[in-house]
Amino acid sequence: MTIRLQQIPVLSLALVLGAAWTMPAIANSTHSNESLRAQTAGTTFREVATEDTQYEEIRIVEIASGLEHPWALAFLPDGRLLVTERPGRLNLIDNGEVVEVSGVPEVNVERQGGLLDLALHPDYETNGWIYMSYSKPNGNGETATAVARGRLEGNTLVDVEDVFVQNRYSEPGQHYGSRLAWTNDGKLLVTIGDRWFEPLRAQDLSDHAGSVLRLNEDGSVPDDNPFVGNPEVAGELYTYGNRNIQALMVNSATGEIWAVDHGPRGGDLIYQLEAGNNYGWPLVTRGLDYDTEGPIPESIARRMENVTEPFHELLPTHAPSGVTLVTANQFPAWQGNLLVGGLASQRIRRIVFNDQEVLHEEELLLQTVGRIRDVRQGPDGYLYVLTDESDGGLYRIEPANLTENGDDEENIESV
Repeated sequence: MTIRLQQIPVLSLALVLGAAWTMPAIANSTHSNESLRAQTAGTTFREVATEDTQYEEIRIVEIASGLEHPWALAFLPDGRLLVTERPGRLNLIDNGEVVEVSGVPEVNVERQGGLLDLALHPDYETNGWIYMSYSKPNGNGETATAVARGRLEGNTLVDVEDVFVQNRYSEPGQHYGSRLAWTNDGKLLVTIGDRWFEPLRAQDLSDHAGSVLRLNEDGSVPDDNPFVGNPEVAGELYTYGNRNIQALMVNSATGEIWAVDHGPRGGDLIYQLEAGNNYGWPLVTRGLDYDTEGPIPESIARRMENVTEPFHELLPTHAPSGVTLVTANQFPAWQGNLLVGGLASQRIRRIVFNDQEVLHEEELLLQTVGRIRDVRQGPDGYLYVLTDESDGGLYRIEPANLTENGDDEENIESV
């Protein structure tokens, strides 16, 4: 067993998990509140900052530090967390202590490539499957986005197998996409970036690049996928014309699929994904070329017939990665809001919306902890954030008026 980091108490904040949660995130198994309280009682974490937002006064505490470009987190039923680091490590985090897990697949670590997203199987407590996306090398200097699964035994992954490998390897380093999410009908969604060098791949329906895929749990193609039966289209495709989606979630109450596509210089777009739709990239974009600041060479227009319009455009540039829907009671004024992490912008955007449009936005954690790679609501109802830094960290957002017994004073008064 390799222990990489010991949590160092700095500020005494008694961590005891709060009121029972509602609508747990897809693929995150729940556990009894009493058991979680027992495991975390007396834990102390460093307070990083407090922030007086428009509707909620919040505290940000550091759960773990010294993580090298962490990419994704998942919540185990026993209260521990799993966190990937892009250089190829999977970690168990227990009360701030970071323990590396052995047995992960070989990954190609180059620029944006490495070990990426995580998702527990919806029946994790029964079958133990943990799914991971990563950049897979082929031995000839090329890579593809792949999804593997394995089971945790102690601090080792066992029964590791690839369930999906992108159908074309190409030059490494850029635009792997790689977000995973489970739909309410038990299908696995996988985002695949356009792989950067040939953006028109996103309009080639025989190519997985620039798409969202829908898979059975074993990686096979569901019979009801939108293009099944068409020999000219890859059967895994659910949507296409996507650039590099690194923010994906399913609303477990409604089944809606939310994605935030990472645009070029501008053009960060929020979508509600629908089966079989074309989202336009690179023929349709609202962004500009990184180098010239002129139009994307392949671009034709900002909108086009038979190309799905975005639900919302994030302005100014956000560089989105990670998204969650607030449903728990810990942040009552934020319930029903989307939180979208930002890399270059170093902030979280809180999005207030109705069925038709975005009504209001607020920025949170602006340059407080660094580049936001992932943001998720935990089964305890608090919000968890990973920062994409060489010395990155795992942080928890709590109500600032958290009392010594772990409850929010406002919630106590309302009971």
